[in-house]
Amino acid sequence: MSTTPPPGGFTAEDLLRLPGLPPHTELIDGSLVFLGPQEKWHSRVINLLVAELDRQAPGGLRADREMTVRLAKRQAPEPDVVVVTREAYERDEPSTYYLPEDVTLAIEAVSPDSEERDRDTKPRKYAKAGIRHYWRVENDKGRTVVYVYERDPATESFSLTGIHHNQLKVTTPFTVDIDLTSVGRRSA
Repeated sequence: MSTTPPPGGFTAEDLLRLPGLPPHTELIDGSLVFLGPQEKWHSRVINLLVAELDRQAPGGLRADREMTVRLAKRQAPEPDVVVVTREAYERDEPSTYYLPEDVTLAIEAVSPDSEERDRDTKPRKYAKAGIRHYWRVENDKGRTVVYVYERDPATESFSLTGIHHNQLKVTTPFTVDIDLTSVGRRSA
């Protein structure tokens, strides 16, 4: 495997066919981004969100984890959690990525090495690609906080619609109620 970028940078096609890349490699602006080791909080918050969103989503939607979203020729990030159409979730091909029109909600759980990408780069790219909802989840000294954004079609950018501590309760893109204090705890 050669990770030396070709002239003009890597493309989404390159990312999908390069052998031997580390798990969860992303493509941002034509450059490969290798992620650091995952912290326990990061894994646990992803598990909680996937389980709860999949349980609470209406019948036409499904939650999935750590799947590439092919946004553009040189943009193929891997959100920590996505909510996609049931049709996209169940289709056989493409089997390694979703398209922006499949995605109702993209979620990033911020890690120390992804802070700038999750707060700035990725939300801009998700909004430009037409994804309507974005949540950024942060660990604030052991407390899970969710920042909820909705896309403004006039500006093609996200606007903050809420900051949730302890309890995530929203009605869009569908009704969701999640106890954020339960990150890492087993339900009874």
